[in-house]
Amino acid sequence: MAQQAVRDERSIGQILKDLTNELQTLFRQEVDLVKTEMGEKASRAGSNLGAAAAGGAVAFAGALALLAALVRGFAILLEHFMSPNVAEWLSPLLIGVVLAAIGLGMLKKALASLKHESITPQRTTQTLQENKEWLKTKLQ
Repeated sequence: MAQQAVRDERSIGQILKDLTNELQTLFRQEVDLVKTEMGEKASRAGSNLGAAAAGGAVAFAGALALLAALVRGFAILLEHFMSPNVAEWLSPLLIGVVLAAIGLGMLKKALASLKHESITPQRTTQTLQENKEWLKTKLQ
């Protein structure tokens, strides 16, 4: 009953002023929450992109380090079964296919990990729903 008496003493202008102040505070808090949540999501996405880039770089560096030796060694092996001219172009072709398959596997794994990362600010969406309900109760 005492609470009802306090409400009756406040003017409509004061109630609207209080509501405006509370909405401004709420809006600032929501903006801060969005910034925090999006920062976290961007950080995780950056980590996954970094892993994808690192995987690609490692595959490329390994391929370059071993490529000359592999191509020449495989060409020498193929020369026992075919002419040296055919072995000379077939060896880098076969090794290139294998390296491309390995790199593609690494790339698919990184992209699959990125696909599972949601960019929607879920906590912010939830609090906005709660705020909507809160505002409805305040306006009644």
